[in-house]
Amino acid sequence: MPPKLAEIVDEFASAPREVVLEMMLEFSDAVQPLPEALRGHEGMEQVPECQTQFFLRAEVQPDRTVRTYFDCPPEAPTTRAFAGILAEGLEGATADEILAVPDDLYNRMGLATAISPLRIRGGTAILGRLKRQIREQS
Repeated sequence: MPPKLAEIVDEFASAPREVVLEMMLEFSDAVQPLPEALRGHEGMEQVPECQTQFFLRAEVQPDRTVRTYFDCPPEAPTTRAFAGILAEGLEGATADEILAVPDDLYNRMGLATAISPLRIRGGTAILGRLKRQIREQS
């Protein structure tokens, strides 16, 4: 797992349950605006498992690092937080590091006790689709 993401996972796993939602909201602000070329979601994949409209794109660079792009409305702070966690935790990571991220990432973070199973399923789908896009480019 990329070191930045491992640090985030540890922070969440050790945090008291009542603080976890506040921590998640902080990550919802980590989602960067899309570049102009992606603003209409051209070339992005929608994640239908999410309750709200969520789009993502992974681009494997020549040096095998991965650039990620996420778009989710601000009115969906939990789903947006998943994107923020991945955006920050995977920044600068290689394709192999991202593919090695455990599929049960959100359970390892202890989020299953703080948010609904439906939201966990959406977050897991986001990670799964991101990994699939990376595998297709490798």
